[in-house]
Amino acid sequence: MKVAAITGPHACEIIERPDPLVKANFARVKITVAPMCTEFKAYKEGWKSDGLGHEAAGVVDAVGESASVRVGQRVVVMPQYPCGTCELCLAGDYIHCEHTVDPLQLCGSATGTATYAQYCIKQDWLLLPIPDDISTEHAAMACCGLGPTFGAAERMEINRFDTVAVVGLGPVGLGAVINAAFRGARVIGVEGNPYRAALARELGAQEIVDPADPDALRLLKELTGGRGADKVIECTAIPAAQAFAIQAARRRGAVAFVGWGGHIELDNMIPGGLSLYGCWHWNLHGQTRMWQTIRANPVQIERLITHRFPLSQVQAAWELQLGGQCGKVLLDPWG
Repeated sequence: MKVAAITGPHACEIIERPDPLVKANFARVKITVAPMCTEFKAYKEGWKSDGLGHEAAGVVDAVGESASVRVGQRVVVMPQYPCGTCELCLAGDYIHCEHTVDPLQLCGSATGTATYAQYCIKQDWLLLPIPDDISTEHAAMACCGLGPTFGAAERMEINRFDTVAVVGLGPVGLGAVINAAFRGARVIGVEGNPYRAALARELGAQEIVDPADPDALRLLKELTGGRGADKVIECTAIPAAQAFAIQAARRRGAVAFVGWGGHIELDNMIPGGLSLYGCWHWNLHGQTRMWQTIRANPVQIERLITHRFPLSQVQAAWELQLGGQCGKVLLDPWG
C-alpha cells in the first residue's frame, strides 16, 4: 500500500509498505477519506516518520475471526488503541484508557496504525458504522473536525442560554463554532487570521475579537455585558491564548482546553470560581448526538472542509496548512 512519509524538514515522499494483517476483533479499513490534523508540524520540523495520522473513514476491507463489523461496511475510524475492558472504556471514555494495546503485535502485522495511508487496522468497536444518509466525508468530521469540541460541548452542557467564546479558529476551533451554534449558543470567536475569522462567521460565529488588539479582553467583556463568556473553548495550546481564555470566562463560568500543550496560568481560576475541563475527544455513548449534529449541518460542514488533495500531493497540503489559509483539509489515499 501507499503511505506518506516525512523524510526531513519540509521534505516527504510516498512510499510502499505491506498491506496490514488482522486477527481477533480487528478489522482492516480501506481508507477513502483521511482528514489532516497537526501532522504539518512534524513536516515543518522534519520529524521522520511513516506512521502519520489519526483520523480516517472508509470501507471495511477484511475482518479478524471475531470482528463484529462486516466487509463492505462504511465506517469512521476512532483514534487510539484502548484496551476495551477497563472502567473508562466501558463508560465510553476510551480516549483516556491507561491500558492501550499494541495492534501490530496482536495482529502480527508490520503496518496499520497510520492513516496517511491506503489501509489501517482497528478494533471493531472503534469502527462507527456511517448512517446511510451521511456522506463518508462528512462522517469523517466525527474525528478531529467536530470530535474534540463536541466532547467539550457535551461536558460543559452548552445550550441556547450560553455565550461561548472560542479561542483559536483553526480547524478544531471552527468545528467548535459549528458545535456551539448548533446547540443554540451565541458564539464569539477569538482569532487574528482574517481568512479563518471570515470562515467562522460563515459557520455561525456572531462576533470576532482579534487577540492582537490590546483591548481584546475589554472588547470581549463588552460583548458579554461586562460579565465574560459563560463557557470558553480554548483550541490553540498557546500560553497567551490559554491565559486569555481563563480571563475571558465569567465568574463561575467554565473553560475547556482542547489544544494540547502550553502552560496554563491559573491566577483567575480560584477567585473566578471556574470549572476547567480537559477535552481530548468525545464519549462513545454520545454517538447518536454526533450523527444528529453532522446530519443537521451539511452546509456548515461543507464550508469547514475547504480543501481536498490526493495523497500524492500531501506536501502541497502541508504547505497550505502551514500558511493557515484553510479550514479542514482532506486527503484521498487513492489519488
